[in-house]
Amino acid sequence: MKNLSRVRYEKAGHVARVTMNRPEVLNAMDLRMHEELGEIWDDFEADEDMRVALLAGEGTRAFSVGQDLKELAARERAGLAAPSTFGSRGKPGWPRLTERFDLTKPVVAKVHGHALGGGFELALACDIVVASEDARFALPEAALGLIAGAGGVFRLTRQLPWKTAMGHLLTGRPMDAGRAYALGLVNEVVPAEELDDCAEAWVADLVRSAPLSVRAIKEAATRSVGLSLEAAFAADYPWEKRRMHSADAVEGPRAFAEKREPDWQGR
Repeated sequence: MKNLSRVRYEKAGHVARVTMNRPEVLNAMDLRMHEELGEIWDDFEADEDMRVALLAGEGTRAFSVGQDLKELAARERAGLAAPSTFGSRGKPGWPRLTERFDLTKPVVAKVHGHALGGGFELALACDIVVASEDARFALPEAALGLIAGAGGVFRLTRQLPWKTAMGHLLTGRPMDAGRAYALGLVNEVVPAEELDDCAEAWVADLVRSAPLSVRAIKEAATRSVGLSLEAAFAADYPWEKRRMHSADAVEGPRAFAEKREPDWQGR
């Protein structure tokens, strides 16, 4: 992997820690950051020792405020910016996290401060979101002549009641952490000084779980979301086939019966 200038990437104890590292611009995502994030997600997905990723933003003010609009404006003035719409195909960092639909490893978002535009869309694409009390979420694209093209339009209307989602999408009105928790967009809200411990507790629970079970569950939940219940039972889930025939499927019940911690092999 090339030297990273926009993202900090650390791997230890089955956990990949991914930190957007442009605090001076509230972790706005320029093209270079997207390139680095793409390389990181490729590495995380390929490394079988990594079981969970923790995504965060550097500094005290923001998780991420989304697209670097100053860079976008400069590229438009130079005639270098193509019209943007849904998705990132053909752009740096593709497929971005928001379009890695086959990623079966869990990703936890640790959100503080501003999570706006693409920053909010990143959180919506994660499996678990923990937030500090000062977190603030919004999709302000409508007020900027843009569209929430990294999945915000699609995910918010799936994760919230229709009118609630449309109210936020069409006006860009923000919601605080308490409101996001009440709506089910956030798993836990804690004081800012407790956010690191809260995120690490979720990560530890994921690492303790059987890795093949975690991947099979995420795959089945993701692939079946648009299916009828009958079709969901009948669908094909490759990671469930791996789990079903794995040593871990035997190890879990055996460890329980023997009153010991399971030794997960992940195969």
